[in-house]
Amino acid sequence: MSTATLPTPTYARTVLGSGPGLLLAHGAGGGISANYGPILTGLAAGHTVVGVDLPGAGDTPRATAALELDDLADQLVAAGVAEGLETFAVSGYSLGGAVAVRAATRHPERVTALVLTAPFAHADHRLRLVARVWRGLYESGDRATFAAFVTPLALSPAALAALSADDLADALRTSADTPPPGTPEHTELIERVDVRADLAAVDVPVLVVSTTGDRLVEPNHHHALAAGLRTARVVELDAGHLPFAERPAEWEAAITGFLAEVESGH
Repeated sequence: MSTATLPTPTYARTVLGSGPGLLLAHGAGGGISANYGPILTGLAAGHTVVGVDLPGAGDTPRATAALELDDLADQLVAAGVAEGLETFAVSGYSLGGAVAVRAATRHPERVTALVLTAPFAHADHRLRLVARVWRGLYESGDRATFAAFVTPLALSPAALAALSADDLADALRTSADTPPPGTPEHTELIERVDVRADLAAVDVPVLVVSTTGDRLVEPNHHHALAAGLRTARVVELDAGHLPFAERPAEWEAAITGFLAEVESGH
């Protein structure tokens, strides 16, 4: 039996593929398409993939109150069960990493493995302040300044330096135009997330993908979270906070390779 009662799933979801279940939890200011789009086909080649868009992302209506991590985790699991999956691995990216950890502790009989990319267990002073400025600039409507703030945090220094003037202009336009309406609620949740007490209760194989050039959720967060997990393995990916933009093939290979090991029992 679940340790938490499942709600009726209400979040918009993406469902692809067949095979063992794999749930996807995206990051703040993102969405399933935005954060997993470049690797969805590869993930679905061997799995039934179910990804949910958080409130205010994709086709999920924006929340009318502050988001709660328990609700996000329960909605994610409920979506997988609604698609006929009894058990599943969970891949969480950035804020979605905390959602995945909470799903594993609230529904331990259903979660078989975790893949946590650029995750954090709780926000330190720096990350809380970054989230606060991120939210404030978004809410100000000054999209140009918003983009100028988030772009150098999202990209690795090497990737940023390699951009031509035209490519940088394109990246800034993308950063300005693509954040979903739920960004304020997502970034506010960053300030309150704390899954440190959950980590010791996780008893499934875990892969932590540390994005070594990350200037948004810096690698010390990835390693601190991994240190709290008895069953975690860490792999490093030479990318900033956007592995789907900088290293999609390598990111996909890390996820699918780990899941193949878990599913084979090795």
